[in-house]
Amino acid sequence: MQKAKLLFLSVFAIILLSADEHDKTHVNWMNFTEVSSNLQKEKRLVLIDVYTDWCGWCKVMDSKTYSNKKVADYLQNKFYAVKFNAETKDDILWEGKTYRYNSEYRCNELALYLLHGQMAFPTTVIIPTDGSQPQSIPGYLPTKDFESIVKYFGEDKYGKIPFEEYQKSFKSSW
Repeated sequence: MQKAKLLFLSVFAIILLSADEHDKTHVNWMNFTEVSSNLQKEKRLVLIDVYTDWCGWCKVMDSKTYSNKKVADYLQNKFYAVKFNAETKDDILWEGKTYRYNSEYRCNELALYLLHGQMAFPTTVIIPTDGSQPQSIPGYLPTKDFESIVKYFGEDKYGKIPFEEYQKSFKSSW
């Protein structure tokens, strides 16, 4: 009886875990080379999730915010999304420049550039289509906060009205 009960619980747990994994939505993350190539065909906003392997809040952002179906769908439609490990030792070619690992700062030079030297993780970086400076938003962003930020850019309000003004009339739908 005990073995049958254990077998049933094991099978039930496997089914639950499989269903949970199946229901999760994933952002279509690209690398910088893919984004560069796609930007030649279609201009879009670029969203970069700057993370590190050791960052606990980065993992929470992945499991809570980026796994949300509405987030993933919106990013898919409005942005080219890049997941970027700030500590990568790989050379990265971005906008005609090669960024290398900087041993003094223990991170890639591209992370230093994108985060304006303010190394906080996770940081969401949005590169506007008008070629202006990357906008970095440090820290974990729950879905409701993330929504207002990406829609501010995605609805082409950035640079036209202050974010604080946009937030006053913003109605969350996620």
